[in-house]
Amino acid sequence: MDKQEKNVKPIALISGSILMIGITALFSSKMLLSEAKTTNAKAGKYVFEKNENPIDINKILKENTSEQIEQEMVLEEICLEYTTEYRNNSELPTGTIQVLQEGRDGKQNAIIIKKYMDGELISEELVVETLTKASINKIVEIGTGAGVNNYEPKAGDTVYVTSNLLAVRLEPNSESEKLATLTKNTEVKIVEVGENFLYITSKEQEGFIAIDCITNINPNKPEMANDGTQKSKSALLANLNFSMDLNKPSGFSLAQFKKVLQGQAGDKNGIFAENAEYFYYAEKQYNINGIFLAAVGIHESGFGTSTISLNKKNLFGYGAVDSNPYGGAYDFATYAEGIDLLARVFKKYYINPAGTSIYSGDVANGKFYNGNTLSSINIKYASDKNWANGVFKWMTHLYNSL
Repeated sequence: MDKQEKNVKPIALISGSILMIGITALFSSKMLLSEAKTTNAKAGKYVFEKNENPIDINKILKENTSEQIEQEMVLEEICLEYTTEYRNNSELPTGTIQVLQEGRDGKQNAIIIKKYMDGELISEELVVETLTKASINKIVEIGTGAGVNNYEPKAGDTVYVTSNLLAVRLEPNSESEKLATLTKNTEVKIVEVGENFLYITSKEQEGFIAIDCITNINPNKPEMANDGTQKSKSALLANLNFSMDLNKPSGFSLAQFKKVLQGQAGDKNGIFAENAEYFYYAEKQYNINGIFLAAVGIHESGFGTSTISLNKKNLFGYGAVDSNPYGGAYDFATYAEGIDLLARVFKKYYINPAGTSIYSGDVANGKFYNGNTLSSINIKYASDKNWANGVFKWMTHLYNSL
């Protein structure tokens, strides 16, 4: 899969051929003739005999000059995906998610030389790169304290701003006009709930805010907001099928994510057990099936035993290419960073058509979109045609581990 989204503008095209500079001595003259000449010493005469296997020089030249190498120099605008930093807060109920700082992708321009052989890309060389917009990392605070919070926003609810600075916008997207800025702990009332935005009213302003920057926990009465409800195993299994919509949450609670990912025999290094909560947080923030994410991680990393997963904390082999798997794979500081990023990558590039409103008011790029099911993702995500079946096997295993 591609590491980053790229807008390509060709600058120049340089074509070349692998030419055979010479054929040793160009063969002797007797080999170039369709009839071979021999000498009759006794008669002192030359006798020409028919060569049953004449040399086809045109065929030899064609065979040695058929591989074409083309070089293309392109200017690309590369999207620099932000990373997410998670911070534990023991004063908040377990399962609480509070966004302290919204993330923003960066941009850079790059000049790249690409080489093709017979139309197939064989190498890329970065020549120049220029940062045009720095990315801003997302900071998320997660509750680890007493109680459980599985709150889902509803119209009419009173909620509180978690971000230090939160924009109120005219329209439900991150590029819309900013009407006001709310500060942390500001009380607002939900008027309407969208997939990624809330329409709210407050003493200062009304308009749209990002859905992941609020909490139902009153900062003055945190004990009043605990909600530990969760769906039953039968209700969750009823939604499991090979053609299920992966653009929707699994519905598992934090406790259920931990249950199915802890104690797995294949998890020899305990990576999935120790990071179970981050699949839950990715599901809650980006409206994606977190069990699907975990299944992809298990499938790609051999349950956390691959070299890339161990050395680079990259459970998905993200960035790896067939020609250089290890060198191309991204290196994450924590497993949580990789889980969070892949959730956004699937939402932004694979399971939503271009222009769809997604997390934090961003819109989908849709570069690799073919649908939101396992088989449709398989088309552009993996060269292995059996990838979807492998991932679904692990999804089924996890669902049945409840």
